[in-house]
Amino acid sequence: MKVAVLYSGGKDSTYAIAYALEKGWDVSYLLSIKPSRTDCYLFHYATVEHTQLQARLMGIPHIIVPCNVANPRLEANIVRKVVEKNYVDAVILGGTGLQVTQIKSVQDALLPLGVETFASHAGYDHENLLRNMLNKSYKIMITQFAAEGLNVRWLGKILDKTSFEELKHLSQIYGFHIGGDGSAFDTFVVDCPLFNRRIEFGSVDKCMENAFSGYIVASSPILIEKPLQKSL
Repeated sequence: MKVAVLYSGGKDSTYAIAYALEKGWDVSYLLSIKPSRTDCYLFHYATVEHTQLQARLMGIPHIIVPCNVANPRLEANIVRKVVEKNYVDAVILGGTGLQVTQIKSVQDALLPLGVETFASHAGYDHENLLRNMLNKSYKIMITQFAAEGLNVRWLGKILDKTSFEELKHLSQIYGFHIGGDGSAFDTFVVDCPLFNRRIEFGSVDKCMENAFSGYIVASSPILIEKPLQKSL
């Protein structure tokens, strides 16, 4: 099966690529949408421009297009226009299927083309997914948040097992989703088993919109060689 992954560069869409490859599917390309505004319904805002670099590290073709609207139907039509020109059997979204607006909007846009749309880990427990990612050496940077309980110190933070427990504790107190669904927070993967090198940013600026929301502007990416794995 030929598939495309709607790719934000975050943890869930990166894990969706791993899911598709494990299934033996042909990942024809990654599709990233870069908004010009922070109030898009369907797409991440921060760091999406760096998905081109992530795709190169994975050796997967990549398409990136702009978005300057904030309307689910119009945003989903951007996806449709790309898929019309680059046909696949299915478009995969990351996550566990809780992003109802995103999934339904893209499904409605692609249904006339006969293209299936689904979340890679629908029905899975998101806390367990995140723990699995961390156990598999995913390095996950928080790039944007809009939730009471999070603050500026979380921007640019790399999740590890310790900070994840703190994040979980805050999610239980303040009620935001542990996986960030509902735009509680967005992420960018700086390293994972799919990457042949690790990404570091020379500059990370933190931009607060108000007391409960903000995002980073990351620039000057540096590629770091990984240590060679010892053979058993």
